Amino acid sequence: MSDSFKPLVWIGDSKERLRDFPEPIQHTVGYALFRAQEGKKHLDAKPLKGFMGAGVLEIVDDHDGDTYRAVYTVKLEGVVYVLHAFQKKSKRGIATPKQEIDLVKSRLQLAQQIHEKRNAP
Repeated sequence: MSDSFKPLVWIGDSKERLRDFPEPIQHTVGYALFRAQEGKKHLDAKPLKGFMGAGVLEIVDDHDGDTYRAVYTVKLEGVVYVLHAFQKKSKRGIATPKQEIDLVKSRLQLAQQIHEKRNAP
């Protein structure tokens, strides 16, 4: 690991939710977060729609017919913030439900506030 290895900060209940995921999903998300900490991008990490490429990424993985998502941001310098982890319940289309997007937006704002406090003189 180099000096540029970024710390991981969990927002809200994202860590607890991820712990409830099936083990193969936990491994996939864990590796994606590790790659983000290295300053790299997991092959399956995609920008979350609705965030205009603002460094908000999601990992989507399936297990036993269920879809799991983890959302994180690398846009705040030097830190990876895990914003949300959830199981997609809707069977209508692939779009992320509005309530989940709203939660990600509020947690992104919280991450920005935390980041400002961490970097305050």
